[in-house]
Amino acid sequence: MTDDAGTAPPGGDGRGRVLVVDDDAAIRRSLGRALRLRGFTVGEADGGAAALGLLAGPTAPDVLVLDISMPGIDGIEVCRTLRAGGNDLPVLVLSALDEVADRVAGLQAGADDYLVKPFALEELVLRLGALLRRRPPRPDDQVRACGLVLDPAARTAARDGDPLDLTRREFELLETLARNTGIVLTRDQLLDRVWGYDFEVRTDAVDTFVSYLRRKLEAGGRPRILHTVRGVGFVLRPGDSGGSGT
Repeated sequence: MTDDAGTAPPGGDGRGRVLVVDDDAAIRRSLGRALRLRGFTVGEADGGAAALGLLAGPTAPDVLVLDISMPGIDGIEVCRTLRAGGNDLPVLVLSALDEVADRVAGLQAGADDYLVKPFALEELVLRLGALLRRRPPRPDDQVRACGLVLDPAARTAARDGDPLDLTRREFELLETLARNTGIVLTRDQLLDRVWGYDFEVRTDAVDTFVSYLRRKLEAGGRPRILHTVRGVGFVLRPGDSGGSGT
């Protein structure tokens, strides 16, 4: 992924696909790095024209982080163009302008949320999570890994063609692991991505739900695919036969 105009986010993994649009390369790099560390897939565009070009392409993001003050086609015009074309992509506008009139202008143009610079990164992450939760999954956004097929739109899951009867939380945990196949996720990462910022939840909740998932995934003596990496966390990958091992 380059640091200048026009990198689309590759599809289908992590917490969601974010397109960061800002004419300041340093801000794009900083936001992109921080969001990737928190599990997002990030694309970048250096202005409104580049953003609209990417949004018209085959790989669409799940949410747009858009600077409002850019030369040429600014953030307001990008929002208006999207909404005029019937595109309901969630848009979070970033701006150094803190006047009520500026915020109103951004929201009237079609932005879903507005964040004033400078801002805390964790607030941006929370707001992005809220926007992504409101957006229904795309019908074709199936997740396939280790013999699993998960359909986030229908909230269904199967292993080797056999349906899995999962609770909402079990499904979200399995989806998160499946979207990061082969990557070890810590308990804190799973708490953040599955439970969100619910400080009532303890880290042992992850172990409890991993145990529930394993019983269902390994029913009938199927091989273990959900592994514990001791002292680190959990990972989904092909592995032990007969449901044994870590």
